[in-house]
Amino acid sequence: MKIKSAFRVWQRHFKVYTKLYKSSIALNFVEPILYLLALGFGLGAFVKEVHGVPYMKFIAPGLIASSSMFATASECTYGTYIRMTFQKTFDAILSTPVNLDDLVAGEMLWGATKSIFYGTAITIVLLIFGLIDSPMIILVVPVLFVSGLIFAETAVIAVAIVPGIDSFSYFFTLLLTPSFLFSGIFFPLDTLPPIVTSIAFFTPLYHFVNICRSLASGSLEAVIWDFTWVLAAAILLLPYPFRLMRKRIIK
Repeated sequence: MKIKSAFRVWQRHFKVYTKLYKSSIALNFVEPILYLLALGFGLGAFVKEVHGVPYMKFIAPGLIASSSMFATASECTYGTYIRMTFQKTFDAILSTPVNLDDLVAGEMLWGATKSIFYGTAITIVLLIFGLIDSPMIILVVPVLFVSGLIFAETAVIAVAIVPGIDSFSYFFTLLLTPSFLFSGIFFPLDTLPPIVTSIAFFTPLYHFVNICRSLASGSLEAVIWDFTWVLAAAILLLPYPFRLMRKRIIK
């Protein structure tokens, strides 16, 4: 794999994004704000505090994590599949000196970049709302990249194994939605049966939510362990998108 060639793929996607970003923002940026307003003001009228934290401030950091997850997952499932199958963008790129590994790396780098874009945008909005208490939240930017890389890896793996574009509904419904609901964004998991907490521990979003919540409150105690888990997961998953996409495309 050549870093320069992977960057060229990333550069191509970024150039396209600069022309189409307004419609993309509508899907990935507005939704978490709606969750914040509906649940923060709606449910927050009944649930004043969670573990001594105002409910709005409790859920706000988790929305940074979920926004970046869905932005990356959408880009590296539907976006990647469409470029590969319908637009034949992959065919055009592979006719250049860029090889398949460069292409897959570029796709995942672009997905991780989308994580930074949307996570940072949500963070700025939360700062404006006064829902972030610590300047340590700036440290979320490199975390957004690493966690975005995990979501990009899992999404590209899905692209490599699904029989058709309609099958992505299983990926979102059976994997991402349960992760979203049971990652501790909206309620602490210690209120649920221990088996749920044990399962949530193996989902990247659970650790990412912990990191965002800790940074938003100015605490680094829990960040090191959770970031170590996220980084290890990104490294362990890294070979599989390349292997499976190679099987998918080279027949």
